Amino acid sequence: MHCPFCGAEDTKVIDSRLVAEGDQVRRRRECQSCKERFTTYEVAELLMPRVIKQDGTREPFDETKLRSGLHRALEKRPVSTESIEKAVSQIKHYLQATGEREIKSRVVGEQVMSMLRQLDEVAYVRFASVYRRFKDLNEFRQEIDRLKSEDVQE
Repeated sequence: MHCPFCGAEDTKVIDSRLVAEGDQVRRRRECQSCKERFTTYEVAELLMPRVIKQDGTREPFDETKLRSGLHRALEKRPVSTESIEKAVSQIKHYLQATGEREIKSRVVGEQVMSMLRQLDEVAYVRFASVYRRFKDLNEFRQEIDRLKSEDVQE
């Protein structure tokens, strides 16, 4: 690390500690040439994968789009903002953990449905009806019956 004061290349780490709930490392450094001290912060750079849409186009992952989709499905449902933010974080973590540079939109949608199912079954059915393009009441009924049978098995 170059010294920000004199530009020397030789700096020494004199203290390191975790900050930001363990997501960053704070390092106190001292320049070996001018003896000035300074602080650096180190964070992991995890890039979100690009999303491959159903028509084959690719676009950057959009956290705002994810959050608004969850909010729309959970509108007027008894789910806290903290729970929604936690779901957004978990979905992002899952996508980053795949290690893929590109990921199909279907994978993102399935993760959203999984989170919604845990948060609120009504919101899950709302989202699924749009995501899976339910065409009639019978498809709604089939999804609800499937949910009921899975709840009984658990």
